[in-house]
Amino acid sequence: MGTAETGTPLRVLVVDDDFNVASLHRSFVESTEHFTVVDVVHTGADAVARARELAPDLVLLDIYLPDISGLEVLRQLRQDGEVDVVVISAAREVETVRTAMAGGVLHYLVKPFTRADLQARLEDYLRHRRLVQDAATEPMSQEQVDRLLGGGRATPRTTTNTHLPKGLAQRTMEMVTEALREVGGPVSADDVAERVGMSRVAARRYLEHLAATGLAEVRPRFGRSGRPQHLYEATG
Repeated sequence: MGTAETGTPLRVLVVDDDFNVASLHRSFVESTEHFTVVDVVHTGADAVARARELAPDLVLLDIYLPDISGLEVLRQLRQDGEVDVVVISAAREVETVRTAMAGGVLHYLVKPFTRADLQARLEDYLRHRRLVQDAATEPMSQEQVDRLLGGGRATPRTTTNTHLPKGLAQRTMEMVTEALREVGGPVSADDVAERVGMSRVAARRYLEHLAATGLAEVRPRFGRSGRPQHLYEATG
C-alpha cells in the first residue's frame, strides 16, 4: 500500500464507463503530488476484480456503470476490505448521495468539475491518511476525531457544536458549508442545491440556518421583476 510519508505514491484505481472521462480523471490524478493511477476500468465487475487484485489505496468510483451500479460496487468493496472510495458521478439524486455517504465514501464529487476540485479532494484524502497513521500510535483528540470524520478537513468548532434544527442533518450541513466555501463568492440556493445534490427548498433551509448562526451572509440581488433573489456567501 502506498504512503506519502515514505515517499511512495498512494495508488488509485479509476472507475468510469466513459473512456474519455476516465482518461481525463487519470491525468488529473497523475498531476497531483503523492498519487499514481494503477489502472483504469470501465465496468463494475472489472472494478471489483481489479480492486481485489491490486489492493489500491483509493478508488475513484462512478455511479452510472454499464453492468452494475457503482453503489453495488461500493457494497462489494466494503465486504472485501478497507479500501477508501471517492465517488465521482453525475448522479445527483438525494437517495443516491445518502446511500453512498452511508457506505463510507470520503467524498462525493458531482460532475462536471475542474482539476482543482478533484485535487482538493485528493489533498483532503492525503490528510485523512496521515490522521489515520497518527491515530495508530497515540489516542486521538476531539479535534482529530472531528477531522477524521470530515474526511481529513478541519471541521469548524462553531459548526460541529451547533445544535441543528429538526430536519437538518450534520453531514448535509457540512456539505452545504463546503459548497459555499468552494464557490468563494455569493451563490444562490439553486446553485448550492445542484452542487450538493439536493432540492432547492432543502438547500435554502440549510443556507438560512448558516445565515442565522453567522456562518453565512445574505445578499439580495434584484432582477427585472423587482423581487430580490437571495445570495449566500460564507463568512469564514
